[in-house]
Amino acid sequence: MHRLSTSIVSLLAIGLAIAALGALPPVAGGESNTSGGISSGTTVSAWVPEGITAHTDVSTSGCDNSPGPYITLSGELALGGLGIELIFQNNVKGTHTHVEETTATVIVIPAGDSITIPKQPVLGGVGGNPFIWLQFTDANGNALSGEIFLGRCVQGLMAADGSFVISALASATVEGGSCSNHGSTISLSGELSLSGINARLIFRNNDNPVGGPHQHNEDTTVTIVLIPAGTTIEFPKQPPLGGVGGNPWIYLAFTDAQGNPVSERFLLGRCVQDF
Repeated sequence: MHRLSTSIVSLLAIGLAIAALGALPPVAGGESNTSGGISSGTTVSAWVPEGITAHTDVSTSGCDNSPGPYITLSGELALGGLGIELIFQNNVKGTHTHVEETTATVIVIPAGDSITIPKQPVLGGVGGNPFIWLQFTDANGNALSGEIFLGRCVQGLMAADGSFVISALASATVEGGSCSNHGSTISLSGELSLSGINARLIFRNNDNPVGGPHQHNEDTTVTIVLIPAGTTIEFPKQPPLGGVGGNPWIYLAFTDAQGNPVSERFLLGRCVQDF
């Protein structure tokens, strides 16, 4: 009987230990790299949606030439922005103790920050004063917008505007600051790497994209790289951000420029042990 009681107590102890481990917060995963400890700099990365507002100006020359006109495209792309939220908790959620939580949010890339599209002359299209459309695509040629009618070559072309969302890899490097009963602080820097944006120019000798019953419709397309995949926007080291004292758990999440989360929460560690 004594041996049975001892076994039951051991099983209960193991069960309590497993339950305690289950209450611990999740550690940073996915693209994150936590080698070296936060005090020496730790990088956390996540794929996030990045809103883009595009404006392009298009000019033409040689409209009657064969095999087609010269098109010059320029403009700019405005970013939707990126923020980082740091969450400081004095206890693990799910335990039976009071959880005090404070947050510190910083906008590292303001909404409206723009990237200039350099002037790019291209030769392409059908001859004979074609009708011209533009479509924004990702780096793999997948459509990000519908076809935007620019006009006819000789008459001059209109500007093209579009709004869409692309994937971007957000990375934040976190470094330790101070830990005390009065509060804890850490510093961060990082970058946003864009997945790439192209423009597809479509030349037709008929202004009806579907084609008329008695008209031969000849399409020619030319692709222009507006922003190469991997284009990076860096943000400098931010002023120290802080939260509750008492050795809190510290998390990081990426947000949009309005503060809405666009990634999961990554656990960075506890202030005293990991900073």
